[in-house]
Amino acid sequence: MAHDVGHGRTEAAAPLTSEQFPVGDGHELYVESVGREGGIPAVYLHGGPGSGCQPDHRRLFDPERFHAVLFDQRGCGRSRPKGSRDNNTTAHLIADMEAIRKKFGFERWMVVGGSWGATLALAYAEAHPERVSGLVLRATFLGTFEEIEAGFGQRLSCFYPELYEDFLGLLPEAERDRPLEAYWRRILSDDAAVHGPAARAWHDVERILSEHAPKRTRLDAAAIKSGKGLPATPFMEAHYFVNDCFMRPNQILEDAGRLTGIPGIIVQGRYDLLCPPATAHAVAKRWTGSEIRIVEGAGHTLYDPGIRDAVTKAIADVASLMSAGDAASSAT
Repeated sequence: MAHDVGHGRTEAAAPLTSEQFPVGDGHELYVESVGREGGIPAVYLHGGPGSGCQPDHRRLFDPERFHAVLFDQRGCGRSRPKGSRDNNTTAHLIADMEAIRKKFGFERWMVVGGSWGATLALAYAEAHPERVSGLVLRATFLGTFEEIEAGFGQRLSCFYPELYEDFLGLLPEAERDRPLEAYWRRILSDDAAVHGPAARAWHDVERILSEHAPKRTRLDAAAIKSGKGLPATPFMEAHYFVNDCFMRPNQILEDAGRLTGIPGIIVQGRYDLLCPPATAHAVAKRWTGSEIRIVEGAGHTLYDPGIRDAVTKAIADVASLMSAGDAASSAT
């Protein structure tokens, strides 16, 4: 899910390289690298689906220690064509990661991602475990309808009952018994009068759910009706969510045994209403060699108190675990 965008942070160091990288199907991905050549290979996966990498994400990696790659997924951020949902599935994104890995000449790399980025990180690692030297996840999301329904249904109505009424109130009564499908259907409509308010409302509700202490907890009816400056993320999210994120039912948990032996740390906000600790726990139970680090007093977003620092430390710690593992392998 979305909202790993920084707020008011200073510009990070300029990237080592940046380019538009053709991956086929008419798509070109914006790809940049940071750190130093010869450093520990790593890749950062942004959330959404549909957001994009931000300059501050570069700062998660120690530039003296890492050679990290950041890229905007198909149709996202600076990738072209902007917003394109054609030939845009989880399998396509996994193939794009392999193309990027090969382009940089990395045999293996650390994979880092939060929310939807964690979903993609897990799906990639399960498809290509031999290419993953370590994993750092934040706010683990398995890409299932049940998780989204729990977040935008049970937890939204429990913690923000007035906001839940706002959310339902934008739908005709006949569509309120299955609000998620109604919202996605509207967001994917070609009619701007239909998709505009739905996309804005979805985005704003998701943002409130993602923050432990949101500045406001109701929808702004005037802003929703204006149709100006529509966010991009809801359109890609709707595309993925109506298709069960293009994965088999329970695919990530069923295939989690393939992660055995990959060192990893899961950073988890205690009060994450979108991706609660139970999800991280379910993954860790099936993934030998993983560790969960709970951040108290934090929710979903990377910029809730303590989350960003915990992710930065987890990246450094997994790199040390990888080095220790390589040393042990050499000794034997």
